Amino acid sequence: MNSWLKSVPAHLFKSITFDCGKEFSNWKSISNINDIDIYFADPGTPSQRGLNENSNGLLRKDGLPKKMNFNEVDESFIHAVASKRNNIPRKSLNYKTPLEVFLSYVESDVLFRLI
Repeated sequence: MNSWLKSVPAHLFKSITFDCGKEFSNWKSISNINDIDIYFADPGTPSQRGLNENSNGLLRKDGLPKKMNFNEVDESFIHAVASKRNNIPRKSLNYKTPLEVFLSYVESDVLFRLI
């Protein structure tokens, strides 16, 4: 996660909200290295991460079940699902796609480094 966050402009992320999974045990390092505030949802309160929970439900409909082992999934499939989800207009984004909104915050020279 640190290397990915270093590849995008620092101003894009001010905070991240994690659930309480053990995969986020290195949160202090992520916070310190990237100067990002880290928050945790209270256990058993998915409503504190509503957009995330909704997105997870949509991903399950796309063929990514909850207990899927991502080490066994073809990377092209993951990219196809991400592309599909990032190109759907959202009411919460004034009917823009997540990709359009993301690109509006990234300068073209930075974008070419990300590609």
